[in-house]
Amino acid sequence: MFAPLRPYARAVTFTRWLHLVMACVVGTLFAFVAPGLARMDEVRGLWLLVLPLPFLFAAAMVPGVRLSEGTQARLLLFPHDRDGRPPAVAASASASWGDRWRTGLWMALRYELGMLTAFLSVHLPFLAAALVASAGGTEAPEKPPVWPSPLWPSGGEAWHAALAPLPLAGLAAFVVAAGALTAGAARRLLGPSAAERIAALEERTDRLLEHNRLARELHDSIGHALTVAVVQAGAARAAGSEEFTRLALTAIEETGRHALEDLERVLRTLREDTPGPGGRPTLADTERLLAAARGSGAHVTAEVTGPLEAVPGPVSREGYRIVQEALTNVVRHAGPVPVSVRIAVREGALELDIRNPLPERPAAAGGPGGGSGLRGIRERAALLGGRAETGEHDGGWRVRALLPVPAPGAPPRAPALKRRTGRAVA
Repeated sequence: MFAPLRPYARAVTFTRWLHLVMACVVGTLFAFVAPGLARMDEVRGLWLLVLPLPFLFAAAMVPGVRLSEGTQARLLLFPHDRDGRPPAVAASASASWGDRWRTGLWMALRYELGMLTAFLSVHLPFLAAALVASAGGTEAPEKPPVWPSPLWPSGGEAWHAALAPLPLAGLAAFVVAAGALTAGAARRLLGPSAAERIAALEERTDRLLEHNRLARELHDSIGHALTVAVVQAGAARAAGSEEFTRLALTAIEETGRHALEDLERVLRTLREDTPGPGGRPTLADTERLLAAARGSGAHVTAEVTGPLEAVPGPVSREGYRIVQEALTNVVRHAGPVPVSVRIAVREGALELDIRNPLPERPAAAGGPGGGSGLRGIRERAALLGGRAETGEHDGGWRVRALLPVPAPGAPPRAPALKRRTGRAVA
């Protein structure tokens, strides 16, 4: 029943009213410069609605004016848009002439509608007061020159009291309608341009890609550390040897320390600090992965050919994570089995090949492509423009990745997104 009255009680109605009334400041400045313009009862008073327009359009050509208008519109026209939704208007400087002309149209519309709102906000309450005074038999306030005589009360009629609420109700209805009209115009004239929408979409895409990368980092690093710790602890308990237990604890400590470093770096990124890629491990740090796998009981043999220092940073860091995930899967699913790791750097490519025998117990990862680790390996390779294969090969399990290594100064290759299938090792 009270639904039609809700707009009159919303805070945004009053902030939009304030936004409109503020526009008459420009008209007030012109009225001070040329006092005759303030006489709205004369024809020359209408020039107050026209003369400021060229100045408003000239001001709109300044890029920063759009930033100011957009900020005001966000705060006063859309104060409730604070829940993560895309903003209705852009708070940025003009980036093109189209933005400048749209800003000029917006300022002209806001000025004309604001002058009308200010006029009614002053005179309609006076009309209501005149109706009350007339109903009480007292002398009504003097009629403003711009007000039509038939609409101004006189004569001390008692029934004028029944009409007193109408001007105030009309003012309220006008403010609600004008606020809605202004908000709609702001969306069209101050809303993000096509270039800004594309830029915002690219920024959001980059943010999602970064979040996915951080998820892979946490999965690989923390998952590897926990796997090594669990396997080492179980092996130490089963061995019952003081020396083996000491070695296992040392391996757990070292692996945990590296995992904490990776976790701190990821947290710094999430806090929008500046961690930089320099702290991330590269293929030059592969030996610590091999040592952790050997400490877990796996018999690891490694073959490295070619200069690892010649591999670019992004490729080397992602290559390290691929080797880490492959060894983690071996320790987690296959146990203490022989593992061969081959890292080959040749002209234009980096090849990673990790092989191990299949365990005797059946697979439990849920079919082809199961497990986020194997999917992460393929995603890392695809984002670098390479490819990765995971699955059974010659009676064993093989993880093979071929990553492009661009020559110094050469542009990066576009990602070649190819779908690969693989079954998780159990």
